[in-house]
Amino acid sequence: MRFGTFIPQGWRFDLVGIADAEQWSLMRGLAQRADTGPWESLWVYDHFHTTPVHSDEATHEAWSLMAAFAASTERIRLGQMCTCMGYRNPAYLAKIAATIDHVSAGRVEMGIGGGWYEHEWRAYGYGFPEIKDRLGMLREGVKIMHQAWSTGMATLDGKHYQVDGAIVRPLPVQEGGIPLWIAGGGEKVTLRIAAKYADYTNFAGGLKEFDRKSEILRGHCDDLGREFGSITRSANFNTIVGATEAEAHDRLALVKERILPHVGQKRADQIEQDYLSSRGFGSVEQVTERLAENGEHGLGYAIHYFPEAAYDLSGVELFERDVIGALA
Repeated sequence: MRFGTFIPQGWRFDLVGIADAEQWSLMRGLAQRADTGPWESLWVYDHFHTTPVHSDEATHEAWSLMAAFAASTERIRLGQMCTCMGYRNPAYLAKIAATIDHVSAGRVEMGIGGGWYEHEWRAYGYGFPEIKDRLGMLREGVKIMHQAWSTGMATLDGKHYQVDGAIVRPLPVQEGGIPLWIAGGGEKVTLRIAAKYADYTNFAGGLKEFDRKSEILRGHCDDLGREFGSITRSANFNTIVGATEAEAHDRLALVKERILPHVGQKRADQIEQDYLSSRGFGSVEQVTERLAENGEHGLGYAIHYFPEAAYDLSGVELFERDVIGALA
């Protein structure tokens, strides 16, 4: 199994209490630490406002961080889970990603999806199109990026995007273009886009849903003449691990205490339940066993979010040594 880790950027109230002026230095240090560790990739979220409630707390922009991490790391691959197609013109996004691919010497991954955070969309003046239109934007945008990275130019007279000879030079360093991660489990549209274009998918890690989405993806691949096994399936895991289950609960209590003033009791309780139900929560033995089971079901890539990372690395170190050590 391959492993990626999220770098805290504020979106999930994971930099609260740290002065704005100190946050980049912290994020850079965590990225450089991951660069020298067992991780294959580092990730950020493409969001502008905090979740589950918007606030004045800092949220650092994903593609600016991609460029900064590209210049301050050497080995680790760089991704976003996932870029919202509606936030940037796709030809422009293809140009950004190709430039950062050169800065990083060919280490960029493109996580892309239709987007969902309505408050953010409206606050930034993007409106909030219906889901069918957001998925239509995703389909056209992926087509533009694929064309741009393959030929150095993109032309499309679509319903949502019109580009006419958009030049994307230099081409990405990576032969064949930047790997595409199509995020989301929409069964009729998203997974069909993935079957046609994706190098990786990213959908829920719960076994029942993972199996269902995998079979639907397989069906789309069969329809399109694509080898199902050529697509690596990934999932994200909210991860708090302890030497014992009791230690994991103690760690979760500290996370809840930290975010409670920012999200309120009801949402803090829901976040707590989300962690308790995550396959990334528990003792080293429990988490290792669950991830191994995911691997038996076809999960090839696990991406882990550690809410403690900006404050306490001991749980991350435990995961690196004992979980990755057993499964990588």
